[in-house]
This record gives sequence, C-alpha cells and structure tokens, in this order.
Amino acid sequence: MLKGFKEFVLRGNVIDLAVAVVIGAAFSAVVTSIVENVITPVLGAVGGADSLVGAFPISVGKGTIELGTVLAAIIQFLIVAVVVYFVFVLPINHLKKVAFIKKQQPTPQDTVETPPTEAELLTEIRDLLAKQQTSPSGPTHPSA
Repeated sequence: MLKGFKEFVLRGNVIDLAVAVVIGAAFSAVVTSIVENVITPVLGAVGGADSLVGAFPISVGKGTIELGTVLAAIIQFLIVAVVVYFVFVLPINHLKKVAFIKKQQPTPQDTVETPPTEAELLTEIRDLLAKQQTSPSGPTHPSA
C-alpha cells in the first residue's frame, strides 16, 4: 500500500499540482491587493464611497444590497481569468499546435528508402544484360 502511494506522489502530477496551488495562492494575494488598494478606491470614488464596500448601495426594504462588493469580486475574477488565459492557456495551446504540426511532418527516418530486395536486384541485372545484348552496337565484350 505504501509502495503505491509513493509511486503516486513521485509520479510528478502531485508535485506539479502542489506547485500550481502555491503559485495560485500567491498570485491570488497579489490580485486581491491590487483590487483592494488600487481599483476599489477608484471605483468607490465614482460610486460615492471610500471603497467598493460602501459604493453603489441599493436599499431593499430594511436591508441594503452593496453592488460595490460584488463588482470588486467580479473585477478580481476577471483579472485572474485574463492572466491565466494569457500566461498559461494561450502558450500551452500554441505549443500543442506546434507539436501536432511537427508530428504530421515526415521525419528523416520515414523518408529513408528501403534497400531493394535480392529479387529486384537480380531482375534489374537481367534487364540490363538483355538490353546490352540487343543494342545496335553489339556486345561490349569482344567475342573470340
């Protein structure tokens, strides 16, 4: 049982996934900071508040819907989605396309001709000898 777990962990997929999670968490912290400290104050000022938390309020009965908070979450999601697309998805799709095109092209090993078989060589020699004997100039070897 431990051998199977060891193979699973060392296969590479788990390590790649762990690295992706750590990088994703760090990237998420950067995006959150940018949204909260740069974008939110600018949009909050447009909405009449210090930040998006109090911006664009809609009063519904006794409660208030704060669209600014939802807007901040949507902006954060869009930033993450754009970066993931342009940094990961687009290059990987390009590499897959290039690999597919390379796979479709013949390799030098595919274009190497197979040597003729013994029967083909003998047939060729026979045809050359027959042609040589029937040529108008006669045989190339003097006969005695």
